[in-house]
Amino acid sequence: MPSSGRHVTMLTEGTYPHVHGGVSTWCDQLVRGMPEVDFEILALTGSGREPVTWELPSNVTRHTAYPLWGLPQGPTAPGLFTGARRPLRGRERRRFLDTYERLLLALLDPEAGYDFGTSLYELAELARRGRLTDALRSEAALRSLMWIWTMPHLPTLAARPTVHDALTATDLLEHALRPLAARIATDGVAHAVSSGLATLPALAAQHFEGVPFLLTEHGIYLRERYLGYRTEAQRWPVKALMLGFYRELNTLGYRKADLITPCNQYNRRWEERGGAPADRIRTVYNGVDPALFPEAGPEPETPTLSWCGRVDPIKDLETLIRAYAICRAELPALRLRLFGPVPAGNEDYLTRLEKLAAELGVTDGITFEGRISDVPSAYAAGSVVMLSSISEGFPFSLIEAMSCGRATVSTDVGGVREAVGDTGIVVPPREPAVMAAAVTALLGDGARRAELGRRARQRVIDRFTLHRSVDGFRQIYRELAGDRVRPAPRPQVRPKPWPARLPAPRRITPTLVAGGTPA
Repeated sequence: MPSSGRHVTMLTEGTYPHVHGGVSTWCDQLVRGMPEVDFEILALTGSGREPVTWELPSNVTRHTAYPLWGLPQGPTAPGLFTGARRPLRGRERRRFLDTYERLLLALLDPEAGYDFGTSLYELAELARRGRLTDALRSEAALRSLMWIWTMPHLPTLAARPTVHDALTATDLLEHALRPLAARIATDGVAHAVSSGLATLPALAAQHFEGVPFLLTEHGIYLRERYLGYRTEAQRWPVKALMLGFYRELNTLGYRKADLITPCNQYNRRWEERGGAPADRIRTVYNGVDPALFPEAGPEPETPTLSWCGRVDPIKDLETLIRAYAICRAELPALRLRLFGPVPAGNEDYLTRLEKLAAELGVTDGITFEGRISDVPSAYAAGSVVMLSSISEGFPFSLIEAMSCGRATVSTDVGGVREAVGDTGIVVPPREPAVMAAAVTALLGDGARRAELGRRARQRVIDRFTLHRSVDGFRQIYRELAGDRVRPAPRPQVRPKPWPARLPAPRRITPTLVAGGTPA
């Protein structure tokens, strides 16, 4: 029933329904807020064995965990395509290599004019036949990568890429492209709830079957990839390739989405700069139910800073702990309570935080409380609620705290300033001394805290309610489903000439066997 917008495939990456956090909260709100809509969830995960941490409502008709890592799945895995594992030969092999080399040039030499989208859709055809993984891991594909990396005019030449670099990059790229093989329902709307890899099934379904493609961004995916790769161990040629891939995929998603729904104006500016047509962007703010996040009541007797979220480097809890240590020097009784889970893989980050607290001599004042079911009590536990992130979209923890009537001190990232308005204090990220000064001033003025908290709750009621947010997407689903686009005929594209100065292909040693493993 596409005309009614009653079927939606929600595409997630590393979030709902396997991980708790702001994006997952938003997904759950959307699904539960529209019981009349049938949702399928295609969740890109690490291994595919991650537990489901959210109770899925009855209108989720199907949930598939689509693993990005591990061995390609067998025929018993629902939603995953497995084809005959045999190498490409003859004309098919030459066509793949030509497509792959043009894709690599689009990533590493954007000025050369090769179209990333054209190459991506051709690779999607192979992926849907179960042939892409083996093709990418072939010796010929590795040789093509080394050849292009070492072109005289490309900066990667100076880094002297190695066979190990090529194997590493191929591994990362092959896993990133796996979602091209995912098939999704063709009778509704494909809703990717982030840019990046979650858009791959939607792009393919839009291109081949004409499925309407809706893109929502919370954080800025591309910016977070750049932040993340700063600390990755790979050498520069690998990082250049992968960041080029995320850049081009991000741009393609912006250009192709039938509608983009950022959760704040800050994201909208990034999207327009990234190539999204302004007339296809519609801001829909996140929302909360003020009845579920009521006024918190009296502050705790002991002055306390409260934080709520997942323990993750993007939340920059180091800055918060350093700011707390500065405040503690003036207010010895001050406490810092940190509420929220430690996602799998972030255990080392928690250890770093604990060591930092010990080095600063404030361990006795900090408690890591873990995940709690009564989230409003986390905000009520603080005299001031903190947010120290280096990247955000439109953070739920902030508008939830505001709904509870608590004064806030937050970093100026994403849509934070739009959310807070004049009801809280906004400080630069990664500036613990500035954050500490704001906290100290606020803790010394009870009347101001009370007034900011009162205005914060009213701002949520006026602008950021759950009903307003869910109803906005209900209308968008109906609009997109009622305006389905037939796939355009595929033009015959004449291959562009290669650049004049190309080095001869170099043979890679040692010999590589299928799967990209040194023989």
